[in-house]
Amino acid sequence: KLEGLKTIAVTTNGINLTRLLPRLKEAGLNAINISLDTLVPAKFEFIVRRKGTNLSSKATVLILVGMLCLLYLQVNCVVMRGFNEDEVLDFVDFTKDLPLDVRFIEYMPFDGKYCCFEILPGQK
Repeated sequence: KLEGLKTIAVTTNGINLTRLLPRLKEAGLNAINISLDTLVPAKFEFIVRRKGTNLSSKATVLILVGMLCLLYLQVNCVVMRGFNEDEVLDFVDFTKDLPLDVRFIEYMPFDGKYCCFEILPGQK
């Protein structure tokens, strides 16, 4: 633990968090930002690039909420046209009664110095 720090946070997709959380909490972790872009298990595996995780994204959030009842938890969801934009209302419904904050973030793909504007959800 470092003196003077008010917040020690980590950003994660949650795959190894349940195993590492006790040590992280012991080291002073008091906030977690979880990247969760889908509530569909097959899409979750695609995003984290690991097959057979036996981990559904909903289960991840529920496990974390249960384990982190004393910690600040935030979920970031990057909304991507053609991939998960149809899940926004499902996210709201799933998380509305959980003790966490959800942020919906616009997908902003950058390829070097060029941006792919044609796939951004934007203000359409």
